[in-house]
Amino acid sequence: MNTYDNTLVYVDYIVDKAINLLKEHQDKFTTSLVYLSDHGESLGENGIYLHGLPYAIAPDSQKQVPMLLWLSEDYQKRYQVDQNCLQKQAQTQHYSQDNLFSTLLGLTGVETKYYQAADDILQTCRRVSE
Repeated sequence: MNTYDNTLVYVDYIVDKAINLLKEHQDKFTTSLVYLSDHGESLGENGIYLHGLPYAIAPDSQKQVPMLLWLSEDYQKRYQVDQNCLQKQAQTQHYSQDNLFSTLLGLTGVETKYYQAADDILQTCRRVSE
């Protein structure tokens, strides 16, 4: 358990360092950061350890993973993203790793036939230019 806890602390440290680095350069660049865990972990609940059970029988601790989306103020202004909308959405919506692809395409402005607006977490929180 100690190794797992230490890993979480280290991931927090790395993400914090990355965000602070982006903040240091946001006067020169429009910056953003996405962090998404690849899987959850069972830590002995109901006698289940580690990860990798088939989805149908896996406990929520293996299926529900953290995601962090950080956008600089310049990014929010330039791409008309409403931060309040994103915060409300984070409280009420459930997303999955299925949302990552289209969210990254939308985040970076890549246009392709594979982009699905319904899977882009930012899409509903973009202000329409008047």
